[in-house]
Amino acid sequence: MPVYRLGRDPVFPPPGGATVDGIVAIGGDVTPRRLRAAYQAGIFPWPVEGYPLLWFSPDPRSALVPADLRVSRSLRKRLRREPFRVTSDLAFEAVMRACAETPRAGQRGTWITDELIEGYIGLHREGIAHSVEAWHGDTLVGGLYGVSLGAAFFGESMFTRVPDASKVAFVRLVTQLDAWGFHFIDCQVQTAHLDRFGATAWPRARFLAALDRALACPTRAGPWTLEPSVAEVLAAGDAPSACPPRGAARPSDPASDAPGRSSAAE
Repeated sequence: MPVYRLGRDPVFPPPGGATVDGIVAIGGDVTPRRLRAAYQAGIFPWPVEGYPLLWFSPDPRSALVPADLRVSRSLRKRLRREPFRVTSDLAFEAVMRACAETPRAGQRGTWITDELIEGYIGLHREGIAHSVEAWHGDTLVGGLYGVSLGAAFFGESMFTRVPDASKVAFVRLVTQLDAWGFHFIDCQVQTAHLDRFGATAWPRARFLAALDRALACPTRAGPWTLEPSVAEVLAAGDAPSACPPRGAARPSDPASDAPGRSSAAE
């Protein structure tokens, strides 16, 4: 099946024309302009060694509705002890580089190239790429990063250097997104790790329809500050009430494992 080769303009073909592996297009660059256009179309980059730059829209697509977050009893107990200081947008580049450098089972090297890092740093400067950091004292011990457009958050990758650090950061982010009225978190490809948190597989058509609704909402530009009230609710063990979505209905539960395609399981 022929695959669309990108030109200079940040224009993508419809995701519905993807290959069975979810490849929508090849080539192009990873400038902030191109990356923004990709996410708006439901597409993300995934460099693979030995190939031109690949752009994906998998079917099905792993997604998590923030209100459907599941937190295990053991992790909830850990959250009550507040083992880490959790922040947002304080160390974006450091989080990306840590994600790139963290060894992962069954994976040689990293798909997070220097060019990708520069592209996402550009999105961070524009206020639409965000990081969440877990600190032990002044040491960065875990975190994650992704892109936010409208009422959608697109998870990219996470890392941990001590047990539960990335899990705590992830739960903190999802709880905050729920309080802000986000519709869903794009987890890209299904993993057992994210399934345990409540992520489910959505058909591509459903994901793209939900994305259209989410993009109709205003984008919450960064830098982000996590609200203490959400942390207090987490520590108490109660789920926060979600703010009403801004101008769009939340997707219903689908009939049917950390964000992004290369999250390090703990």
